Amino acid sequence: MKRKRVVFGFLGTTLDTGKSAQRWERWRPTVALCRHEDFVVDRLELLYQRPFSSLAQQVAKDVAQVSPETELVHRHITLRDPWDLGEVYACLFDFARDYPFQPEREDYLVHITTGTHIVQICLFLLTEARYFPARLLQTSPPARNRSGDPGTHIEIDLDLSKYDAVASRFREDQRQGLSFLKSGIDTRSVRFNRLIERIEQVAGASKDPLLLTGPTGAGKSQLARRIFQLKQSRRQVSGERVEVNCATLRGDGAMSALFGHVKGAFTGATTDRPGLLRKADQGLLFLDEVGELGLDEQAMLLKALEEKTFLPVGADREVKSDFQLIAGTNRDLAERVRQGRFREDLLARINLWTFELPGLRERPEDIEPNLDFELEGCAQAFGKRITFSKEARARFLGFATSPKARWPGNFRDFNAAIRRMATLAEGGRITVDGVEEELTRQRQGTRAAGAPTDALEEVLGPKFEEVDPFDRAQLLEVVRVCRETRSLSEAGRTLFAISRTHKSSSNDADRLRKYLARFGLTYAQLASGRQPGSAATKSVET
Repeated sequence: MKRKRVVFGFLGTTLDTGKSAQRWERWRPTVALCRHEDFVVDRLELLYQRPFSSLAQQVAKDVAQVSPETELVHRHITLRDPWDLGEVYACLFDFARDYPFQPEREDYLVHITTGTHIVQICLFLLTEARYFPARLLQTSPPARNRSGDPGTHIEIDLDLSKYDAVASRFREDQRQGLSFLKSGIDTRSVRFNRLIERIEQVAGASKDPLLLTGPTGAGKSQLARRIFQLKQSRRQVSGERVEVNCATLRGDGAMSALFGHVKGAFTGATTDRPGLLRKADQGLLFLDEVGELGLDEQAMLLKALEEKTFLPVGADREVKSDFQLIAGTNRDLAERVRQGRFREDLLARINLWTFELPGLRERPEDIEPNLDFELEGCAQAFGKRITFSKEARARFLGFATSPKARWPGNFRDFNAAIRRMATLAEGGRITVDGVEEELTRQRQGTRAAGAPTDALEEVLGPKFEEVDPFDRAQLLEVVRVCRETRSLSEAGRTLFAISRTHKSSSNDADRLRKYLARFGLTYAQLASGRQPGSAATKSVET
């Protein structure tokens, strides 16, 4: 069964009017809507205010004359001010909510040509939100105001893909925002990309505090800087970006640096100081290592966040500052709360949106795109293109993505490694020798830092990668004991000191020998500190 065409239209108190003798000489959108031969309106729901009832009656008569098949239904609405957004939206919302729509029987359109701009906006929003289950209908006058010409009309279906250009523009803007937050790096980590997507979404929609957690060098400062620049490009902030490492704020100077002071507040205060919070007014304040703030500073910061006011040192009048806070930390703030070193109420305030940035070792798939990013940075710094040979690139990536690469400083360490190789690259070409020199430096740095698994790597060699992390912890203790004892039997007695007391007889040396054999090791090899296969490891074990 063919559905009826039903149009909702607002009476145009200016466009639809006209003296009786002239009304057919001018374009009147509501009447013209019913004059299209290829567009038959079965029912016209005409919305208008009671003061314009006479005009509505005249329009109804004219519609009946040009389109007798059109049923015109009068809909009185109450509007004191058709330019008041809240009032108009509420009125039209109530109308749409109470209207007995039958979409299975009727096809609905909303005429957005007439009415105030506020009315048109509200009709659009209510149709987009599907309170009116309809398409939009836009009419226009003829190119020349010729009597009898109804002009043109166009239907706009907000659900159709041909109108996705509007939505796609927003998606493109979001895509550009995500790329910007990632410094243009085409990251591949699913976890990291989802994290950045959520940060972009929250940062674009909210001025609430953000808490960035993660290890040192994971990129918290860089991300905070990018968030500010993104908000600035979208005109969401008009003030400055102020950044401070809270670990550098100590003693009486911390209060003054953050909240400012007045002249004479203390010895040496010869002038007023506005403080960092006032400097960040209408902008963004990034407090890195926020867990290092003193308790007094934390209390003042909480007040500034909640009330947008604070008291400078020595002042008797509060000052205002409206800023967005981004806090960064590599500490467990919940643990510091338990220790009494961080205020629980401040944590609750800044913990509304918490994003944990993973370390570099947790994102091995992002090593290569970050490598290319660092090479571009080196090229700009050195004024020449920096590249790897094919073999050198494969060698470095193989190491950088393996468990052997510690990257304790995360991207800081990674950047330093690339910069060293680029600096020493003759002709801007990093060779295998250059990579090997850097890997030697990495291994030496790891040993100097006391990495616990170094001993296992020494004795297992390439087999280290085949051992589960669970077994490494146990095997590491076995290696330590074997190196500190004088014989296999003594090592066995030390390692099995508890369980051997529950046996009538025990062969600790045999138990240890079989355990070591699981990993291709011998006691002699561990005692000598040499890898398997060397001549010195073939001595008889005692």
